[in-house]
Amino acid sequence: MNNRRPLQKEDLFALHFLNGGALSPDGAMLLYTVNKINADEDKEFSALYLQDLATGETRQMTSGKAKDGNAAWSPDGKLIAFTSDRDGSAQLYLMPVDGGEARQMTRFKRGIGGSFAFSSDGSQIAFCAKEDRDAPDLSTEPYRVERTVYRFDAIGYLDDEVQDVYVLGLDSGEIQRLTQDRANNSNPRWSPDGACILYDANMRADAARAMTPDLMSVDLNGAITTVLAGWASIAKAAYTPDGERIVFSGRPDDGKPIGTKSDLYTLHLASGDLDCRSAGLDVGVGGRLSLDMPISGLSQPNLLVSDDGAHAYTTVQRGGSEHIYRIALQGAEAFQPVTSGDCAVFPLDRRGDQLLYARTSLNSPPDLVLTPLADNDARQLTRLNAAHLESIDPPQTERLEWRSIDGEPVEGWFMKPPTGAAPYPTILYIHGGPHAAYGYGFHFDFQMLAGAGYGVLFLNHRASTGYGDHFSTAIKGDWGNLDYHDLMTGVDHAIARGLADAERLGVCGTSGGGNLSCWIIGQTGRFKAAIPQNPVTNWRSFYGASDIGIYFGVEQMGGHPHEIPETYDKCSPITYAHRCTTPTLLVQSELDWRCPAEQSEQFYTVLKANGCTVEMLRQPGGSHGASINGAVNLRRAHNDAMLDWFATYVLGA
Repeated sequence: MNNRRPLQKEDLFALHFLNGGALSPDGAMLLYTVNKINADEDKEFSALYLQDLATGETRQMTSGKAKDGNAAWSPDGKLIAFTSDRDGSAQLYLMPVDGGEARQMTRFKRGIGGSFAFSSDGSQIAFCAKEDRDAPDLSTEPYRVERTVYRFDAIGYLDDEVQDVYVLGLDSGEIQRLTQDRANNSNPRWSPDGACILYDANMRADAARAMTPDLMSVDLNGAITTVLAGWASIAKAAYTPDGERIVFSGRPDDGKPIGTKSDLYTLHLASGDLDCRSAGLDVGVGGRLSLDMPISGLSQPNLLVSDDGAHAYTTVQRGGSEHIYRIALQGAEAFQPVTSGDCAVFPLDRRGDQLLYARTSLNSPPDLVLTPLADNDARQLTRLNAAHLESIDPPQTERLEWRSIDGEPVEGWFMKPPTGAAPYPTILYIHGGPHAAYGYGFHFDFQMLAGAGYGVLFLNHRASTGYGDHFSTAIKGDWGNLDYHDLMTGVDHAIARGLADAERLGVCGTSGGGNLSCWIIGQTGRFKAAIPQNPVTNWRSFYGASDIGIYFGVEQMGGHPHEIPETYDKCSPITYAHRCTTPTLLVQSELDWRCPAEQSEQFYTVLKANGCTVEMLRQPGGSHGASINGAVNLRRAHNDAMLDWFATYVLGA
């Protein structure tokens, strides 16, 4: 007898979400972090766990009554460093591996940043933090700004929020500030000889492309060196073991259109020579599958370099899968996957020939996996949600492929509800980015909608990554054309396959997905309900109000508004909003500086003025990703509203 039930919205509070893992220096122990929501308190907490890899014995290292994370081993394997907000703000703590109380090492008034690093001899820790003073109150006193980008999503007004690099001496307890340059500095990494620290410097005062870092280095006397600057993207930089080169993924600012793939490069520090190691790879290094889980600790997976400096291990996204590839750093260009299957993976650590990574699939949140690189005999180390998922009747998902209006093949998936019969009431769920993708990873909203009886259609329209540059760059200056037709032909295909009910369709999405949701309901009345979240609706005002508008708008549209006003108008959903008849619920975070509230407010007003049924759910204090990583009450309200709106207008239609 099958006693399983469909997943429900309350299951969000029963799931455990992995947020990092690291192997001990001797490779015998595993340290990892797990997040869990306390439904009674409406708060999210995280705890550290330690597993003996030989026996599988696991013990909880911290209480789970605070946010403990970013855990790292000392080089001798005797100490664990981590951040915790147990005293109100995130501070750095040290804890003996064999037991004992954690010792607080920093007392910054506004806490410290998430990432830090031990020096190779274990005597120092580099970390980043805001200036050690009380947070300014900007609510009453006038203030002036002169930065190109003066506020940033999930950070705030940058003059008062940017971070600098600090070093803590573990024996003395002395803290030394190494930078003071008005940039937002993060991700410190020690050079192998301990002489300097590599770090990312973004949000410079004069930078329009504020979220793209320059690579900088600072020595222990505070002397700063520019390692690499002016690129279109830079990520995941790491030293080779000999300290002679830096390995990173990125794309030079070479005039190619936005959405062009990133490659893996080496930079020889002495000569300045750059070597692209993945030019022959048809898809990009890195990838970005869109997932709906609070797993920010996995959002920037590591780039791992072999002990001999001959290879790097990093992710490559191909279609709906994201896998770890081994890429040669010397000699002839060579790359090959070391993981496989319908899943997404996140490389976390490597000790000798052992590779640690997190793996997620459509019906399972991430778990930790260890594989020996010699034979790829993977061993799953955690089963964080196995007991709970035993009670859930999982949805089945069918892969789809069809031709769009111009003959281009498009890939998508249809998640079938575990109850009911086809054709199903169906929600078209559109990813953001737009240079991102859907695929074989856990997405709570998909599961929740399927559990409520909906089919969920999710697909990778033009601009999605993982299909080559011709696909991912196809909408520059032409938003709402090929991407829109990819989506509509996908809906037609699902209907023709007998999966989707043409008379019971809804549409939703966040950010770029919110933009397309708004666009769609200005072009067609075939959907019974829409839920755009934090959308772009007006490219002209986005250019001036968004933290990325001054560069992203120009890159996507092909010029500034005064140069090509017709393109900005043509590609803006607000231009067609007066035609909307679809009942629409706008979900808007009030402190979203990526797609600011005025974007939803404009759309809401036009719909109201023209008699369209429209409401707006406001998320106080929420940033752009509030419904995934924000306060628990915001996530709860989003899920409640989504189910209610679609039930009223799709099921009730």
